[in-house]
Amino acid sequence: MGIESSTTTGAAPTGLRETKKRETRQLISDQATRLFIEQGFERTTITEIADAARVAKKTVTNYFPRKEDLALDQQDEFVTGLARTVAAREPGESALSALRRAFLSAVTAQDPVSGFAGPEFTRMIVESPTLSACLRGLHDQREDALTAALAEATAAPADAITPRTAASLLGGVHRVLFRRIQDLTLAGRTNPEIAAVLEDETVQAFALLEPALADYARA
Repeated sequence: MGIESSTTTGAAPTGLRETKKRETRQLISDQATRLFIEQGFERTTITEIADAARVAKKTVTNYFPRKEDLALDQQDEFVTGLARTVAAREPGESALSALRRAFLSAVTAQDPVSGFAGPEFTRMIVESPTLSACLRGLHDQREDALTAALAEATAAPADAITPRTAASLLGGVHRVLFRRIQDLTLAGRTNPEIAAVLEDETVQAFALLEPALADYARA
């Protein structure tokens, strides 16, 4: 009804095109993930993905410039997540408290971006040297983004040692917890079981940083 009623304004064609683009992108991503899980990331070709999605090879590369982008298609959310949490921290809340609160919420929600990706997807990543290297790079990029956010939050120079060190410590905890979720997933634990374990371990991990960062970057 909404589409039909907007045809006179010219908005519908644009809306339909955007919807079609999103559907095509999702279809390509879904088919790529299926093939990566079935065959392995390294053994799957772009041509095979294009054939499975019934699109041209160029269409695949237009939506996903790198093959890794097909497997890790939430990279922007992953890289910017910690920085956005710091920027949106509540009045009186430190960066440490905000990040701990956000991660505990992600554990409760069993958020795939935080590591709750399921056994098949997790195994696909850890068994691929390319994807494992890409994931390490994303952790590095996320830490860089967090450094910038902490520098801005404390009015420090962008190259100051304090925000960079704090970001390394906070980013390191997130790396450890992400890997912990992966390890428990591959050990056969279900997401609810992993979440129950991580609720306690998240508190323990962040508590180790309290002596140094309890009041750092307090809003």
